[in-house]
Amino acid sequence: SKEASSPAGAMAPVGNKAQAAMNSAMNAANITDALCANCGLCCDGSLFHDVELADADEADGLEALRLEIEDGDDDGKDAEFLIQPCRALKGTRCSVYAHRPECCRTFECGLLRDAKAGDISVEAALEVVAEARRRIDGVQRGRAGMGKSDLEEFLCVRFLT
Repeated sequence: SKEASSPAGAMAPVGNKAQAAMNSAMNAANITDALCANCGLCCDGSLFHDVELADADEADGLEALRLEIEDGDDDGKDAEFLIQPCRALKGTRCSVYAHRPECCRTFECGLLRDAKAGDISVEAALEVVAEARRRIDGVQRGRAGMGKSDLEEFLCVRFLT
């Protein structure tokens, strides 16, 4: 079974009915706020290079907000993309939250889905985010000053061996 450290360091099962009840009591909106507002990895360029926008009107609205939009061609159809990292991200929060694109409104990472389902506590999910940030920071420090081919070699040596 999945396990997570409790504050006292003891191992406690995660994904049980008690955890689901606690997360349900917290409700989906509060779970989303608690986790997403303290993460931002989906917006900071760590996970995605860009996100596809719904249509040209959405792209125009985001350009008016001074966000970086790129025209592209996706499978033979015209598409426009919001470039990551998103300029609207301030720390771990969206500065244009009320005007964010549909793709941002509807996106839920696996960690958020697991927390909503009660498979992981919000506290444990935040620890996963903290560990991801530590690893990303390690990659950033390791690649400082590297060209593209040096970076590819670094990643192969660091993460494939």
